[in-house]
Amino acid sequence: MNILMVGDIVGAPGRKALAEVVGRMRSAGEADLVVANAENAAGGKGLTGPLASELLKAGANALTLGDHTWDQKEIAAYLDTDVPVIRPANFAPGCPGRGLATVRVGATGVTVINLVGRVFMDATDCPFRVVNALLNDAAGLGRIILVDMHAEATAEKVVMGRYLDGRVTAVVGTHTHVQTSDETILPGGTAYITDLGMTGGKNSAIGRDLESVTAMLLTGMPTKFRVSNKDVTLEGVLIEANEQTGKATAIRRVREPAGIAETEQE
Repeated sequence: MNILMVGDIVGAPGRKALAEVVGRMRSAGEADLVVANAENAAGGKGLTGPLASELLKAGANALTLGDHTWDQKEIAAYLDTDVPVIRPANFAPGCPGRGLATVRVGATGVTVINLVGRVFMDATDCPFRVVNALLNDAAGLGRIILVDMHAEATAEKVVMGRYLDGRVTAVVGTHTHVQTSDETILPGGTAYITDLGMTGGKNSAIGRDLESVTAMLLTGMPTKFRVSNKDVTLEGVLIEANEQTGKATAIRRVREPAGIAETEQE
């Protein structure tokens, strides 16, 4: 199975990039399953139900979130519906939604787990203990298991990859919007990368218009950070996984220009 995992989608440019690039890759037979981080899909902050539906219709099989999960208040009710959109599993008990979802590709079940880090981020439950409990309760888990570790600190993501090596198919980092070059297959057969990167305007400050971010840094004055629509690109990784063993056999970085004109920013 060829699995495309897509870095943080930022605003309308990122959504359009996902639709264009995923459509192209599916048509070419390059991607059997697509998982994308969508926590910045609504104008750079959070996700809404209609935008989640747009991304799923555009070719994503499952969507993950992160520390901006609750930025769009309406998402809480949407996450309680039966859709393959998940928020971090280590949010406090009682939060709307769930931290994992299992989708099917042909006869193969694929479980997607979302976690959020604790270093340099808001307080949450321990992602290591939470994912360990999820994996120990194997009922309903797919043969292939994909983990999105949405975290700021490189070390926290690196340790999570090693902690889960041999127990899951892939551990990929999100959140920093900067693609790393450390993609690898770990000794136990788990694909790993510290950060998938970003899907949106690359000529930007991590997806935001350079002019507005520069003005804030020069003056210290509060400024609305507009979403960049320049050099729109999809970033992520393509993972090859064995459907019988659940092990990853290959991983490569993806950085695909969307080939679309400058578009609306939100």
